[in-house]
Amino acid sequence: MQKNIKLNMSRRIRRTPFTNKVEECGVSDFTVVNHMLLPKGFNNSIEEDYWHLSEHVQIWDVSCQRQVQITGPDSQKLVQLMTPRSLENMETGKCFYIPIIDENAGMINDPVLLKLDDDMFWISIADSDILLWAKGLALGSNFDVKIIEPDVYPLAVQGPKSEALMVEIFGQDIKKIKFFNFKIFDFQGTKQIIARSGYSKEDGFEIYFKGHEDYFDSIQLGEQLWNAIWETGKNFNILPGCPNLIDRIEAGLMSYGNDFTKENNPLECNLDKYCNPKETHNFIGKDALRKIQSEGIKQKMRGIIFDGKPCAPTGKPLPIFSQNNDKIGQIASGIYSPRIKKNIGLSMILKDHWETGQNVIVQNIDGSKHEGIITTLPFPK
Repeated sequence: MQKNIKLNMSRRIRRTPFTNKVEECGVSDFTVVNHMLLPKGFNNSIEEDYWHLSEHVQIWDVSCQRQVQITGPDSQKLVQLMTPRSLENMETGKCFYIPIIDENAGMINDPVLLKLDDDMFWISIADSDILLWAKGLALGSNFDVKIIEPDVYPLAVQGPKSEALMVEIFGQDIKKIKFFNFKIFDFQGTKQIIARSGYSKEDGFEIYFKGHEDYFDSIQLGEQLWNAIWETGKNFNILPGCPNLIDRIEAGLMSYGNDFTKENNPLECNLDKYCNPKETHNFIGKDALRKIQSEGIKQKMRGIIFDGKPCAPTGKPLPIFSQNNDKIGQIASGIYSPRIKKNIGLSMILKDHWETGQNVIVQNIDGSKHEGIITTLPFPK
């Protein structure tokens, strides 16, 4: 019998302004991302949570999406040095999804970039240390910038009823926020950035909560924000939640460190459209990326639908074989989809086998092998 496993807390693993509220709501599991707690489950099953998210509204503590704040006259030069995506036409109030690559064109993060002003950016990062990378590049390039991790704690409101809920709290201007744009709203005398974005395929918002300088005052204000959303959300059947694995895989939303790492380049991750900067744009890994573009890639992220008993999340990759029993890839993230009524997964597949509609064989965690088929990302509706 497996014993209950506890996570020993220390200052290296940080709570958030919303952790008390998350615990009150009956959180069952945490993981650690960017040295900060991320709720991973509550009282519902993954499938129950999936259906609720697709029909109602949820509140997520995603404070682990830490911000790397870059300010100063050379701030845009530095951010452009970090990504092959052109920032030339990025306007204040916009959010850009950007690949960040190293000197070998390996992916080291896939954050959302927010432009707060011509000389101020937030990089909302996945689970890797971009702050030190940015500091090193700035120092090596002698850029006039300041780089910090601000006290900003994203709180997500996700689901088809999210807009109606947010309007009740922040007013009709919420409706004016376009996808991957943000506006500034007042809450209890503080200015809060709210973006139309989120780690799900449903409509939703992320509040980049910024509290007071005093830590305990920030907790108090954060809990007031949570309570305002929670009480208003009762009319919309709100529940506490977290990024849902079924929803994420169906949407083709990748997880850094799970579905890809620095061993993968952005072309393998279907991020080609973010890799066409102008000739004048210099960025780390430019020569390596151009070489890959010229020579072509050997594998690519694809979706797979496969048979067999419902696949539970295991944390272990599932091997994929051709009809000739040659290993051609692996499923990094897999789960049973109650909508598709089959197992689904995100997979790196070798070139000769990644065409949509191709038949493959998937080995489940118990060793059994099942028929599968390559499909598009996101998965067909």
